[in-house]
Amino acid sequence: MAQPAPVLRYIVRHGSMRFLGDFAAPPGRTFGRLDNVILQTERGTELGQVLCPTTPEALRFLPEKITGQILRAATPEDLKHAENLRAKRNADYELARKLIMEHRLPMQLVDTERLFGGERVIFYFLAERRVDFRELVRSMAREFQSRIELRHIGIRDEARLLADYGDCGRPVCCNTFLTVMPSVTMRMAKIQKATLDPNKISGRCGRLKCCLRYEQDVYDEHLKGMPEVGMRVLTREGQGLVLYQEPLARRLLVEFEDGRRLPIPANEIISQLGFAPGYQAQTDGEI
Repeated sequence: MAQPAPVLRYIVRHGSMRFLGDFAAPPGRTFGRLDNVILQTERGTELGQVLCPTTPEALRFLPEKITGQILRAATPEDLKHAENLRAKRNADYELARKLIMEHRLPMQLVDTERLFGGERVIFYFLAERRVDFRELVRSMAREFQSRIELRHIGIRDEARLLADYGDCGRPVCCNTFLTVMPSVTMRMAKIQKATLDPNKISGRCGRLKCCLRYEQDVYDEHLKGMPEVGMRVLTREGQGLVLYQEPLARRLLVEFEDGRRLPIPANEIISQLGFAPGYQAQTDGEI
């Protein structure tokens, strides 16, 4: 008796927000990386792009548990239909913005998305507080003749939808490979000796750049056991005050009681004597 064809599963990226999900392929079908496929998701029928086979390790990196079915490989006609839907974004945006203004709602429209199967039109918006948009949804449903979904997003999500290139000259991380926005703090910029000019360390979203997070684990590892700035220390040269840390070199700039300032390797610190008056331990406030 013939064995049923195995069902393979793939990690597939889909939607304007670049959602990642675990999708079952039709029995016996295989797909390669970056193959375009038609999906059945909880939102409806969508166009997606295969990234890799589903493995336990790959599943650990998914920020949400999204599952569904790969219906088939996308055809040239499917890709043309998807392009036609994207071409309607500007008209959809302008009509939706007009309706928001007519209802005088305190919300900023960011982007629009039509699902491949036509099940709904999604509008992404920013708002500082909760918005009662029930009447707006009714007006949109009449105008667009479709099911309407209004999705409240954050400022970093706006960059994921609209931003193109960062100061580094490469496509911004948030709309290429990042699946979860990392927490980034001003302390990271200080430790890495980055400029503290907000205009230079802020990304397209106006928040601290995500790339400050990438090397922070290395800095944290090198900082283990190192006296902080403002700490009084005992060395073979005598007692002194830590003025500056060089984490990657594992070195400190120490000012001694006789006024000398010398670079001292961290492994030559004999003991830490506590913070000098006017100094306190570093704090880490998230931005």
